[in-house]
Amino acid sequence: MKIWVADAFINKRFSGNPAAICIVTDFPPVEVMQGIAMEMNLSQTAFVKSLSDCHYHIRWFTPNSEAPICAHATIAAYHILAEEQLINTKDTVLFESVAGQLVTTKTESWVNLNFPAYAVNPIELGEILHSSLVNYDPIYVGFGENCLFMEFKTEDQVKNLVPHIVNLKQLPYRSLLVTAACDDKSECDFVFRYFAPRVAIYEDPVCGSAHCRLVPYWSRKLGKDEFISISLSKRGGVVRSKNLGENRVLISGQASTFMKGEISI
Repeated sequence: MKIWVADAFINKRFSGNPAAICIVTDFPPVEVMQGIAMEMNLSQTAFVKSLSDCHYHIRWFTPNSEAPICAHATIAAYHILAEEQLINTKDTVLFESVAGQLVTTKTESWVNLNFPAYAVNPIELGEILHSSLVNYDPIYVGFGENCLFMEFKTEDQVKNLVPHIVNLKQLPYRSLLVTAACDDKSECDFVFRYFAPRVAIYEDPVCGSAHCRLVPYWSRKLGKDEFISISLSKRGGVVRSKNLGENRVLISGQASTFMKGEISI
């Protein structure tokens, strides 16, 4: 079985979010796919099966479980399919997934994903719980589609935030998404970081699917529909996004191949 590793949402070499991609004729047993994902130990390993021309079934795995949705591994998969000349980048590509049908296109060097939008609604966690999760007080706490959401006052607070991972793992949320408005509005609209220790991802370098929540939130707050955002993880990365309305968002990123190999099973 061939395998590729591609970085998504890059803005320079050795940045962005790496994903492993396996193109298969049939999906291996779940325990094999999970084993490969555990062995790769990246935030996501994607398995892609052809259904017809420009029509694929995609499944994503973290090191310990199958994921409900993933943007960066989908961008990486599209990039590898194009690089291997299995698709024409002028065509629209459809990915069937547990999150529904994902429509994918390319504009110049940017891969565009049409993803569902998730509303973020305010919740009360209480002062003690705030302090047990992070080292700063958020100005907003919400919940959106299995994700705890926090907005902070400054970009530096997001950059320097240290989540209490043990406490976070014990809460009934898949992940913690933190964000703040960008200091330099000429550079970006907002910054973000994403932590998911319950599914063996301490910090996702650049979580594209976080924008399913970030885009509706910032669209409502800033009164605009198009955004540039920057991940403040150690690797960093850049995401373009757009509020499409009707509970859909467009998530766009670039990608670069890092490695091609072969798995012995």
